[in-house]
Amino acid sequence: MIDVTCAIIRNEENELLIVRKGEQTDHPFKWEFPGGKVNKGESDEECIIREIKEELFMDIVICGRLHPVNQDYGHKKIRLIPFICDTLDELPVLAEHIDFRWCAAEELKSVDFSEADIMVADRYVESIGGSPVRPKPKYENVIEPETDKELQKMIQSMMSAQEAEWIASSAMDNPVFVTKLLAYSYSDDRKLSFRASWTLSRVFDKNPEMIQPYLEDIVEKLNSLDNESTQRSFLRIISLADYSRLSLKHHGILADHCFKALNSGFSAIAIKAYSMEIIYRLALIYPELANELSASIAMVQGEGSAGVKARGNIILGKLAEITSDRKTGRK
Repeated sequence: MIDVTCAIIRNEENELLIVRKGEQTDHPFKWEFPGGKVNKGESDEECIIREIKEELFMDIVICGRLHPVNQDYGHKKIRLIPFICDTLDELPVLAEHIDFRWCAAEELKSVDFSEADIMVADRYVESIGGSPVRPKPKYENVIEPETDKELQKMIQSMMSAQEAEWIASSAMDNPVFVTKLLAYSYSDDRKLSFRASWTLSRVFDKNPEMIQPYLEDIVEKLNSLDNESTQRSFLRIISLADYSRLSLKHHGILADHCFKALNSGFSAIAIKAYSMEIIYRLALIYPELANELSASIAMVQGEGSAGVKARGNIILGKLAEITSDRKTGRK
């Protein structure tokens, strides 16, 4: 019996990620929940985090697990261990699959899954009572940790997007939390840094004004951040922020950083997507950036990811409007 893990990955809209296998596989063109074989000496949790990073270049937070399912395929027997996970990433990079899609839980039963994944889908639907329901957060009252250590522990143990939402709501009542979350985002502890920056993005969604005073500091820190997950959270915040309240110097830092990320062969697709959006918004202020952005998008689209191609086409359409307006003299 081979132990294999799989991830039921939920996005912010509570949709689930499924991926399609290629022709030269055990189950050609079947859909599945992403994952892979557990290596010797590796825990199930370590396995699923590694597999999703390797297969899809995505960061996930494990929120729970379902009972394993056993399947005899004739040539092999597997024990499939499903994990329920959250992510902020919308654009997987397909290293081993030919397609992906986000779907609602009620759509799962109509998907052409392989046998083991059918059982996982059924168990997931049963576990949520037929409709997507996130687990209740661990804490029921507004958090008031007495020390930095307590707050860090709380963030480290955060298990779902709903808990991040809840901690963000608490930060609305205590602005000191925002400065602490920002400090934790710069931590060398990669897990703490990612979860703190993820929570900051939730705070921004609720009240952008709470983050705006720190925006220039965030922009200045981008080039020194080696935690890709934290950088992605920061770029998401910046992509939605008010650029009129940033200095010309910070516009320049931002444009330079995003062009480097967009043109790099090592940046994650989600980072490239946010960089496209940020440069496009800067191009509304500085139209001369439009041609350089168009050229960079054309290069990135050669990478073949369906997600980045779609995002690139949207930005190119918007850039065409800028060019047209410049030619006709419209503002």
